[in-house]
Amino acid sequence: MPSQANYQKVEMLREKIKGAQAVFVCEYRGLTVEKITKLRAQIRGAGGEMTVAKNTLMSIALKEEGFPVPEGLMSGPNGFTAVHGDPAAVAKVLKDFAKEKGNEALIIKGGILGDKILDVKQLLALADLPSREVLLAQVVGTMAAPIRGLVTVLSGPARGLVTCLSQIKDQKEKAA
Repeated sequence: MPSQANYQKVEMLREKIKGAQAVFVCEYRGLTVEKITKLRAQIRGAGGEMTVAKNTLMSIALKEEGFPVPEGLMSGPNGFTAVHGDPAAVAKVLKDFAKEKGNEALIIKGGILGDKILDVKQLLALADLPSREVLLAQVVGTMAAPIRGLVTVLSGPARGLVTCLSQIKDQKEKAA
């Protein structure tokens, strides 16, 4: 029979992942407390929260919150990162931290994005995406390009008329 403490831990985990857009799974074995603290601070800055929990308790919390459970990732000492902001930004933080010299002990295993289970390659591809703001700026730029072209075409005759009138004025000034 599960203890009351486990029920409380599952409830705490549910609160942390409630409303999350993604949950990433990493193995942290071999990282010092100082490095994990630094990683957690970087993740918080990107809109996520890293929690170390037992795999069985996190599996229960994920099921209860409607997330698929990535059974293949639920082994070993795992850190679970709940993302409440931009998933690409948090994935980038994890990827960059794991690349730094001395942080090779952080092993990115995969995660959950919405209702899809991501493997390592997919999560790293997500990390390579530009941030949400950059993508929105690209969309707005793409939408504005035809309008900008139309304005240029429509202003052409007026610009030509002004240039022609300016040349006529210059010729009349020379003749006078």
